[in-house]
Amino acid sequence: MKLYTYFRSSSSFRVRIALNLKGVAYESVFVHLVKGEQSSESYKAKNPMGLVPALEVDGEVLSESVAIIEYLDEMHPAPALLPEDAIARAHVRAMVNVIACDIQPLNNLAILKYLKDPLGKTQADVDQWYTHWIERGFTAMEQMVSQHGGKYCFGDTVTLADVFLVPQMWNGRRFNADMTAYPNLERVEKALYELEAFQDALPENQLDAAP
Repeated sequence: MKLYTYFRSSSSFRVRIALNLKGVAYESVFVHLVKGEQSSESYKAKNPMGLVPALEVDGEVLSESVAIIEYLDEMHPAPALLPEDAIARAHVRAMVNVIACDIQPLNNLAILKYLKDPLGKTQADVDQWYTHWIERGFTAMEQMVSQHGGKYCFGDTVTLADVFLVPQMWNGRRFNADMTAYPNLERVEKALYELEAFQDALPENQLDAAP
């Protein structure tokens, strides 16, 4: 199994966490986003969107982090990342979608670069854009976790919501977002970093990590 990954990609970070939680061995294949390696013809033959992560399994290449992690959860059901109860699953998926649909796609590298060139926005404009979507999404997440959380985002068991939360908070801090406004999220994050699966997946702990 090969994971096409980049150390600072929050989507890759999610998949690394899930693989670690499942105890699935994999080989990392590094795709340097800043150098544009994701846009090469050879890589786009594997993932037509030219994004990371991608997971190669028995000659098949899977793309999009949500699809990859749900595949892993189906193929390696223990520990389960989704609750058994249908209502509970819907709540967890809603938390996931706040991050996967409403925050991260609007703040990924390609969008931020497009704002500056060709749209000509200043770095201050880009920072304001980034902060707006972080604040909007995390304000909602804070309320959702206050309603449904326990030790983790949903109750006292690690779920898909936790797998998505930690990389987005790491990314937010990288762009100097104020995380102290979200005490429930910070509490959950602290508990999750006590788990080896989350620590080992950190960007700074990857072999392709750069200063």
